[in-house]
Amino acid sequence: MSEREWQALTRSEEAFMVNSYETDILAGVRGDLDEADQGRPAKELAGILLGLVERGWIEVRRVAPWTPPSGGQGFQAGEPVPRDQLRAVLEDPATWEYPEGDWIGAVILVETEAGKRITRLSPEELP
Repeated sequence: MSEREWQALTRSEEAFMVNSYETDILAGVRGDLDEADQGRPAKELAGILLGLVERGWIEVRRVAPWTPPSGGQGFQAGEPVPRDQLRAVLEDPATWEYPEGDWIGAVILVETEAGKRITRLSPEELP
């Protein structure tokens, strides 16, 4: 982990990074944001998230169905939201709300390999 880069993040940027580490849907980040950011409009929050996307640390995808080996129904991160649609999707207030019923198609945050270098300790940093 780059301690310097992690320390430079705002609390809200940290919340987006943690949610991407957890592969959580976007609506889940709202309660983890800095208190001052929790009530901000989607357009402003989108700007914070897009900064992390542009650094290559987070991908924005859609929830897709998944069938586990044991059968049943599950979810997984699907295809990335196309870059030319990303800003409009993130600026839509409905994107930041928990979906009613099925989560298929909801926006999900996924940590990239570069993002993992921010959220995890490197062997040199381990105690």
